[in-house]
Amino acid sequence: MAEKISLRGMTWSDPRGFDPVVAAASEFQKKYPHVSITWDKRSLQGFESTPVDELAATYDFIVVDHPHMGAVVSENCLLPLDKYAPAATLARLQAETVGKSYQSYFYQGHQWATPIDAATQVQAIRPDLCPAPLRNMSDVLVAAQAGHVVWPMRPPHVLMSFFTLAANIGSPCAVTPGPLLDRNAGQKVLAFLQRVYGLLDPACREMDPIAALDALAEGNTFSVCPLVYLYAPYGAQGYKTHTIAFHDMPALGSNGPLGSALGGTGCAVSARTAQPELCTEFALWLASADVQRGLYASHTGQPGNAMAWGDAQVNAAKGNAYAQTRMTHEAAWLRPRHAGYMQFQEEGSHMLLDALDGKTPHDTVLDALDICFNESFPA
Repeated sequence: MAEKISLRGMTWSDPRGFDPVVAAASEFQKKYPHVSITWDKRSLQGFESTPVDELAATYDFIVVDHPHMGAVVSENCLLPLDKYAPAATLARLQAETVGKSYQSYFYQGHQWATPIDAATQVQAIRPDLCPAPLRNMSDVLVAAQAGHVVWPMRPPHVLMSFFTLAANIGSPCAVTPGPLLDRNAGQKVLAFLQRVYGLLDPACREMDPIAALDALAEGNTFSVCPLVYLYAPYGAQGYKTHTIAFHDMPALGSNGPLGSALGGTGCAVSARTAQPELCTEFALWLASADVQRGLYASHTGQPGNAMAWGDAQVNAAKGNAYAQTRMTHEAAWLRPRHAGYMQFQEEGSHMLLDALDGKTPHDTVLDALDICFNESFPA
């Protein structure tokens, strides 16, 4: 009889992050009856800000956000999955990824997580109040003037919107040392954000994506959220009071839904686990097409595998959220991932809010963003 193995994982507390991995642990145990996986959870804000090395000291699995990659590599706290994963399996996952989701966890020559959840900033509407998605940001301004727009501006999401709009107009922010972005582009993006920010309900300043989607789904004040990370479960009938429909992002530039700041999550393995091969097997299995379009999607999960995104049943269950946002996801922009980036993400978000609140002139904040971004790189 095999010796019992108990593994622990940490994910985020929303049902989308927790329910599918718990279901997967139960299914995995059918294959390996002597293996149990217990999942703990943390808040969305904690998920975005908690250092991965702290979690890797306690857990075998950590659901991670890709901007942490530079830090985790420098701290040697995660297992390079390619050390144990068959090359053919990794190649298949790479071919099946949605947009840059697989690539986002590849850093300095190694794969540090498997893409289990794909997300980027897309458009959310209330179909009963807004019969068709908005195609450009000028339409967003009209809707905002009528008081119909909700937009999450709580850090880091104000910076994510800045990133998205910069890339959308053809001036993506830098990922290497130097100016964060072209000054004219920065002024254009800030000017647009300033206009729309002044028309928003002040509550948006403290909203994360879940709060914004709840406000959209539960009341009748708002009809559109122009940029919000996809939360496909809101597209399911009965998930909230009103169903939300997701669509490609409205454009500020002239080239359609390009440049949205990529989000999503990956399943990583702690470098300290006593079961590296078994944990690698689970991480690969969790990201596989069959699991992603099966139990993962059916347990409130939002898949990262393109085979699931193209599945008719998976789409039907979420109001075609995947099909209707596919272009935005495929054309998403990959954030910086260097060690030190996360501090810039936090500080840069507050700098932008200070500008939008009228505390700091736009040129001053663009200068400060350049300085802060360059200082975030290791000496």
